[in-house]
Amino acid sequence: FQNKLGEIVTATVERIDPKSGVATIKIGKSEATLPKSEQLGHDDLKEGDHIKVYIADVKDNERGPHAIISRTHPGLVKRLFEQEVPEIYDGVVEIKSISREAGSRTKMAVYAIGSCIGNKGSRVNKIVEELGGEKIDIVLYSDDPEKYISAALSPASVCKVEITDEETKSCRVTVPDGQLSLAIGNKGQNARLAARLTGWRIDIRPESGFYGEDEDDEPKTEEKSEDVLDLDESTEGETVVSDETEE
Repeated sequence: FQNKLGEIVTATVERIDPKSGVATIKIGKSEATLPKSEQLGHDDLKEGDHIKVYIADVKDNERGPHAIISRTHPGLVKRLFEQEVPEIYDGVVEIKSISREAGSRTKMAVYAIGSCIGNKGSRVNKIVEELGGEKIDIVLYSDDPEKYISAALSPASVCKVEITDEETKSCRVTVPDGQLSLAIGNKGQNARLAARLTGWRIDIRPESGFYGEDEDDEPKTEEKSEDVLDLDESTEGETVVSDETEE
């Protein structure tokens, strides 16, 4: 597996443990396990299924090299786009960053959006299908953090972005009152993914300044998590391509 580290491969499901949900898969002539925690929430794997998995790591143990297999790693999304979009594979279009909540939604920052989507969405739709319907927001990367943060919060509209602290990478974002719930997203998902994607702490406020709740309940986003793939020291974008709105 060492030469496959960081790559995606097609595996065949051999068996599923009925108690733990762990899948035993065959990759070429080798056997590996796909833990339930590394499967997508809506994966309904069955014996004989052909699935794409990401080789996240290879560790040595007493039995020899042991591959860490995943379908939740953001690297899976990156490799799927490389397979589907020649411009990314050839290096013409660069992926700057990916933040992902596997099985639900991914945000990806790139230098050119059109090639990632394809004619009538053909390219991105194939990846969405492979991921079982996971939503994918494609954001145009920008060196201007205000543009990038504004873009990362799409599909919500943003009135303005104020950088409050460069050192801690903190900012305040103002959105129209009617766009507040969209900017935050279902259970905070849209804002959370935007913060992880850009690497900025984002404080979202309505244009009127009135939340209808106590000040202590003002929405703030969290820091990056392990579900982020940074492909450069800095990460910054502009438009999300998505005709889907939050529930």
